[in-house]
Amino acid sequence: MQQDDVLFSSLELPCGVILKNRIAKSAMSDSLGEGTGIPTAEQNRLYQRWAEGGVAVSIIGEVQPSPNFAEKPGNLVLDVNSDMSKFESLAEHGSRNGALLWLQLGHAGALAYRPISNPKGPSELDLPDLQCEGMSLDEIQQLPLDFAKTAKLAQQAGFGGVQIHAAHGFLLSQFLSPLFNKRSDEYGGTIANRMKMLLQSIEAVRKEVGPDFPIAVKLNSSDQLVGGLDEDDALEVVAALDASSVDLIDISGGTYFPGAKAASDGAGRGPYFIEFAKRARTKTSKPLMLTGGFKTRAQAEDAVRSGVVDVVGLARELVLAPSLPNLWMENQMPEPSFPRFSDAPEGGITAWYTMRLTDIAADKETDEVGDLTRAIREYEVRDAKRTEIWSRHFEG
Repeated sequence: MQQDDVLFSSLELPCGVILKNRIAKSAMSDSLGEGTGIPTAEQNRLYQRWAEGGVAVSIIGEVQPSPNFAEKPGNLVLDVNSDMSKFESLAEHGSRNGALLWLQLGHAGALAYRPISNPKGPSELDLPDLQCEGMSLDEIQQLPLDFAKTAKLAQQAGFGGVQIHAAHGFLLSQFLSPLFNKRSDEYGGTIANRMKMLLQSIEAVRKEVGPDFPIAVKLNSSDQLVGGLDEDDALEVVAALDASSVDLIDISGGTYFPGAKAASDGAGRGPYFIEFAKRARTKTSKPLMLTGGFKTRAQAEDAVRSGVVDVVGLARELVLAPSLPNLWMENQMPEPSFPRFSDAPEGGITAWYTMRLTDIAADKETDEVGDLTRAIREYEVRDAKRTEIWSRHFEG
């Protein structure tokens, strides 16, 4: 293998499944569901474009095992009531060109979208910008079984794997964080107890899908919050995952809690969590994926060539250039052109990238940056319409 081919070498996961290269489309909430939890033609096209663009695997963010704790009304819901033919179509479109399409098993917990849910987390919270009820022991013990049922349905629909979401402040991340997990039972206190929910979810999913189906975990390196999950505790979780049946550990960081700083705050131009990944590598022989802050091909190559990580996770980079892996393989576009936003209003950049996903799904993306205020308005109007649809469909 030539030195320049490092990103395009294959990787065999512990379960035996082979990734064709080392580039993954990280999970993002694409918000392209139409409000009933069912995949749309637009989603089919979006994930087809990433597959045709050369990624080894794409991960669909925030797929819910029930409609009760969704992150947004554009999320997918995969349960026994779902139209499996629509999920089968999505799996087929996103698995072209040798790509794999994985579902991220989500539960927003305390961050569940309040207009369509009654948020619940590990513990009751009553903060100025965040309130939720605490989960009962029965609800906690049921969730791994719900994840497992959704994973089995994903397998039956033709998806190539699943990722259990334990990052970014959503439910399993909340259980890991001593800032938000104040339980005094077997699921609270020490990190060994706080990670129990995650480990039980992995065990339940593996029991349901068998030994040959990829299971990944998305894990925070830290919450980047005072009193939250820190790197030392996160490393203990990595060590525990090493003894589990997971096939890939996707390292990220930060939370979406109100007032929390973004993962990129204070970061340089390099990958945001590379130093933690170096520490994690000493705790596990599992394949590691790193998501966040890869801006150039050289950074991605260096991370894999060094042996620190096995897979690079790209998100906004692939929103700007859906065929970036193919371009890199052809020695083109070593660095995507990131738009410059000055005086961006709160939520504006996220809204812009989300609406660009809509443009990609319609094959209508352009190089024009456009107005962030307009992006926010379009994003909010769409969410409002889907909230009405969601409420009628799941509650009516």
